[in-house]
Amino acid sequence: MTTEQSSPASRTAGSQTLARGLNALKAIAASRDGLAINDVAEVLGVHRTIAYRILNTLSDAGMIRRSDDNRYRGAAGLLQLTSAAHDALRAAAIPVLTDIAGELGSTVSLLIREGGEAVALAVVEPRGLSYHISFAEGSRHPLHRGAAGLAIQASYPPSSTETDAVRTTRQNGYAITFGEVEPNMYGLAAPIKGAGPDTAACINLITTRKELAESSVPAIIAAAERISGRLA
Repeated sequence: MTTEQSSPASRTAGSQTLARGLNALKAIAASRDGLAINDVAEVLGVHRTIAYRILNTLSDAGMIRRSDDNRYRGAAGLLQLTSAAHDALRAAAIPVLTDIAGELGSTVSLLIREGGEAVALAVVEPRGLSYHISFAEGSRHPLHRGAAGLAIQASYPPSSTETDAVRTTRQNGYAITFGEVEPNMYGLAAPIKGAGPDTAACINLITTRKELAESSVPAIIAAAERISGRLA
């Protein structure tokens, strides 16, 4: 029986293509606002046509997606690929989320940044209640909307381009918004520290009740600090 072997030239070309794909994936994952084709071509040091082929391959694999603004951002496949790296974060957060969901009687979640979006890495619902708000892990929304987006952005060092809302969130240690992600819903979020050099995260509560969102501020901040402590 004969075994086909690739030539050194083909192996070199394949390795180069793989390296370019991985570098493109890293660049997109690290970008807050996504990358255009020209941005990726510049990062890789290749012609726009080559960058386009690489992006199409990554998109077909479900690792990235092209948004309406023609910028490429991370997709669900990238979240699954990096889930192992987030295991420690999930393990630290879920016991705390379970406690706080039961204490406040409200759905709470752990969100991380994926490109220009906030993505739910873990969602915990309160037990034993006849009514509560529910949403799925993997749910996403733009970073510029909602309390979670503000808290995630506030976990970064101060920037001259950040908004006043992000600056206020960092100073206060939390953010409350209304109707920015879902109509008639309050969001309350606090940044989590120590999630990792490439990971920005927050704890988030959603409710239809303004008084619950406001009264839960100390508990949510304390929960974020507990998670941060478990990561230290």
